[in-house]
Amino acid sequence: MLIGIPVLLGPQLLATLRAMGHGDEIALVDGNYPAKEQAHRLIRADGHHLAPMLDAILSVSPVDDAVPDALFRASVKGDPLLADPVHHEMEAICAERAPGRKVVALAGADFYQRVRSAHAIVATSEPRLYANIIIRKGVIYPPETRKS
Repeated sequence: MLIGIPVLLGPQLLATLRAMGHGDEIALVDGNYPAKEQAHRLIRADGHHLAPMLDAILSVSPVDDAVPDALFRASVKGDPLLADPVHHEMEAICAERAPGRKVVALAGADFYQRVRSAHAIVATSEPRLYANIIIRKGVIYPPETRKS
């Protein structure tokens, strides 16, 4: 246990987050996602739902602010215009943890392709369908150069 680090973030996930560089992406996926087949690095988060895991990761990892879009979610039946309650939940967490950054819905094939190229995949036990999100890592600015 560590002070100030969410207990959901185990040693493998913390090491992966720390090793990621600016622009690297990490995907959090639901229990139905074919994570093992698509991951360069697979982190199991069995027994955990996606929303608390997303919140925990965003509590310690910056979101890229050097690009127009840095948060991407899966779409219902591949249609970016459709959203399920889980997507609204993810968007609310992102709005709190990464203010001003929108979550972009990607069509099915585009989302899968982006996950395949991610630095790592965190496989949760989330039972809701299409509960998948990608985070592009940003930087932590030195105090004297913080972006305003």
